[in-house]
Amino acid sequence: MKIYKFGGASVKDAEGVKNVLRVLKHEGYQNTLIVISAMGKMTNAFEKIINSYYHKKDDLKQNIDFVRNYHLSIIDNLFKEDTHEILMEVEMLFGQLTGFFIKNKSTDYNFIYDQIVGFGELISTKIVSVFLNESGIKNKWIDVRNYIKTDSNYRDACVNWDVTNTNIQKLNSKELFITQGFLGSNSKDKTTSLGREGSDYSAAIFAHCLNAEKLTIWKDVDGVLNADPRYFNDAQLLEQISYDEAIEMAFYGASVIHPKTLKPLENKKIPLYVRSFENLNQKGTVVSKGNHLVPEIPCFILKQNQILVSISALDFSFMVEYNLSDIFKILHNYKLKVNLIQNSALNFSVCIEDKFNTFQQFLMELKSKYKVTYFENVSLYTVRHSTSKVIVKIEEKGEVLLKQAAKGTVQIIMK
Repeated sequence: MKIYKFGGASVKDAEGVKNVLRVLKHEGYQNTLIVISAMGKMTNAFEKIINSYYHKKDDLKQNIDFVRNYHLSIIDNLFKEDTHEILMEVEMLFGQLTGFFIKNKSTDYNFIYDQIVGFGELISTKIVSVFLNESGIKNKWIDVRNYIKTDSNYRDACVNWDVTNTNIQKLNSKELFITQGFLGSNSKDKTTSLGREGSDYSAAIFAHCLNAEKLTIWKDVDGVLNADPRYFNDAQLLEQISYDEAIEMAFYGASVIHPKTLKPLENKKIPLYVRSFENLNQKGTVVSKGNHLVPEIPCFILKQNQILVSISALDFSFMVEYNLSDIFKILHNYKLKVNLIQNSALNFSVCIEDKFNTFQQFLMELKSKYKVTYFENVSLYTVRHSTSKVIVKIEEKGEVLLKQAAKGTVQIIMK
């Protein structure tokens, strides 16, 4: 069994969908399951719909129409008939979306988010599945929510591996399946999501449960690079990465591979290939058991829009275990992601990411107990396998607010 995952960039328009057909014809598609994300930037577009609905803004209809017209344009360029069956399929999904708006009584933003945002994946997979069927590649569309079961931690759900494994192993591995990334459902069959960029993780879940031969993630880059070429010059392709090294890179925020994707693959020694959907003759990058890093060069990870918070006791006493436990509890309560910590006798510094827009509430509670200073919109640079030369180059980019090093990894927070 092979697992393929196509992200939003690979199906952003009609030509992208046609390219999926080209990839399958080139690579083969027997005994394959394909995970597909929402098209292009549609997850962002559905987030606008969510915000309009939740805040009762006047632009709800306009935002829905934008999403509908985007998909209808792709359909128009893929299918000849004006009354094609896919139009009915897509309109039925928009009907379900409208039905949710009418019936919903919940005020929980995270619950509402998950019930709406997943329509991006449902629509994209319907379009791709029908197009492939009409192009001679017979496949079966399946609803991932019937297979991946989770808890009810909306927007960042945890997988129930026992139930999920039982469900997925019922699939006939001789068929070609098309399904969605990012989504699951809880015990009450309410839609949940695995976190932003969770489609890679979805593919890894299927690979693990099906004992797949390999997982291939198709991207608009040649493979895993040692740096994001948007921010670093002369980024180089990494040909091979060990599971441990890839997990470290993901932990520090490398965006090519989702942090939760790698462990299910490592547990069963399933290799992960990251390849270009444009250059099919390129081998890309393989993440597998073996060499630590090929070639062994510094790897750069940049996380922007971070917040550096410095915390000390109101009475200038030491920051001891009780204080740290209290601070981490507050961080957890407001779902703030911690990307770096540094502790001294009188001061505790933490670099955080405000994914759920709860920082101001966190700050208010923290200030009632501690003295707090903070810098917003700072950048966190992480360098794996660093050298003194590359660190000097990074420090030239701005004002260094904090720096720490451990086991060949240097992290620098800059303003």
